[in-house]
Amino acid sequence: MSTYQFQIEATPNYLTCTEEAGQSLYHFAYTVIFTNTGSVPAQLIARHWIITDAQGQTEEVKGLGVIGQQPLLNPGESFQYASGSRLHTAHGTMHGSFFFVAADGHRFDVPVPLFVLQAHGQTTPSRTLH
Repeated sequence: MSTYQFQIEATPNYLTCTEEAGQSLYHFAYTVIFTNTGSVPAQLIARHWIITDAQGQTEEVKGLGVIGQQPLLNPGESFQYASGSRLHTAHGTMHGSFFFVAADGHRFDVPVPLFVLQAHGQTTPSRTLH
C-alpha cells in the first residue's frame, strides 16, 4: 500500500437544457467520491477542473476545497460531494485534480481522469487510483 494514495470516482448526470440569451445551455451534475486508500491521513486543500465543450471551448476552474469544505480523511475514510457544470453544447468532458496535504506535511496531487458530459445516452463513471 502506498503511503499517499486516493481512489477518485466521478459520476456525471445530465439534468436539463435551458435557453439563455438565445443560446442553449446544457446543465450537468456530477458526484465525486474520494477515498483515502493510503496509510496516512490527508486533507483536501484545492481542486482544479478543466471543462471542455464539443466546440473545444475550455473553462478552467481552480479553488480551495470543494463545496466550502476541506475534509481531512483518515486511511479508509471517504468523502462525497456533488456539484454542477453548464455547457453550450450537448457533449463535453471534464478532468482535473485534487491537491492534498498529508498529516506528515507531504503535498501531492491526485488526478481525476477524463469523464464525459453527455446530454443523451448513458455515461460511465471514471476512476483513478493514485
